[in-house]
Amino acid sequence: MELLKIINYPCRNRIIKLWMLAITMIVCTKSAVCCPSSVDKIKAAVERQLRDYPKSTLQDLYKSFFQDRFGPGHLVNDTSSAGNYLRYELNNSDSFHKMYYEPTGCDTNYYRVNLSVLKEDKISYQKFFDAFLRSVEKVNMNDISEWKEEWSRIEAVIISMNLKLDNFEEDLKMIHSVLEQGKYAVHHSEIYNSEYHPHYRIIDREIFEKEIISEIQ
Repeated sequence: MELLKIINYPCRNRIIKLWMLAITMIVCTKSAVCCPSSVDKIKAAVERQLRDYPKSTLQDLYKSFFQDRFGPGHLVNDTSSAGNYLRYELNNSDSFHKMYYEPTGCDTNYYRVNLSVLKEDKISYQKFFDAFLRSVEKVNMNDISEWKEEWSRIEAVIISMNLKLDNFEEDLKMIHSVLEQGKYAVHHSEIYNSEYHPHYRIIDREIFEKEIISEIQ
């Protein structure tokens, strides 16, 4: 660190970027999950999210990648309560994002499907809810123990992009704290909620592409 203090700013900035790139390469050699093509996919997913939702924070990026890996991130033990909550959210929401659906993360294992497709009668409530429940049933939480390491590789790629995200350091600490506690899911950031009014359910890619997309396009 003392050496960095005596190096002029442009050179220091370049050294820091090279250092972060080296870290990314090191962590990526540990798993095929982060092979060069995967690094490109991660970057593309981040760029897509920031294009569609410019106010996204690291917390929101984390949420998208987590959902791509584990869908809703929980099982639905009470379908009646899940249905009641969906109807409540639908009936009490007036603002929706313009997109009917969007892929999660970098592998598109799931889609976020906007509740506006129900509000606008693009699809029946029963078909939508059934697709959601079947998507939840396909979630495999047995691999959750691997997520901490997987996220560290994704995080390294995001850091190497030098994005200057709002609240970055705080989000970084918060996510690390959540993972250290053995927890995994997070909410959208406050700024994301206020700017984009997210109202959606997570649908498995196979179910969505076979049964849903043709009805809502």
